[in-house]
Amino acid sequence: MVLRPASDADFPFLYALYASTRASEMALVDWTEQQKEEFLHMQFNAQHQFYHEHFASASFDVIEIDGSAVGRLYVDRREREIRIIDIALMPDQRGKGIGSELIRELIDEASASDRSVGIHVEHNNPALSLYRRLGFAHVHDEGVYYFMRWQQASQHEAQENTAS
Repeated sequence: MVLRPASDADFPFLYALYASTRASEMALVDWTEQQKEEFLHMQFNAQHQFYHEHFASASFDVIEIDGSAVGRLYVDRREREIRIIDIALMPDQRGKGIGSELIRELIDEASASDRSVGIHVEHNNPALSLYRRLGFAHVHDEGVYYFMRWQQASQHEAQENTAS
């Protein structure tokens, strides 16, 4: 597995990946295929622009296996936190341990640099159980998202002692 910076040439793949993450949602709307495509393109473009404007120093990587693009991992490395902006895999790559491996690598990086790892997760995201298994805890509810955080026990104790 390799991470490489996303480029404009990756737009067709990144769009297809994004659309795959919205497929179950799109199956529920009574729109024509053209309306769904237009909506998904609009949403993908808005998300892409938002991420690049608000996380200008983040890494926006394509996940490759054997030279084929299979997903994306967008990460913003901050002073005290590694923020997972987005992680997504093509449907045929989900459930194979790829996401777990990447998140464990980020946890190892955070642990070595005394940082936490944060992520926003939709309430209905099947990956919620994965994040919990990897030690992420629910911090607060933000509408359709939970904000979850992994942190070392020493960081957690320090936060509790500061709050007391």
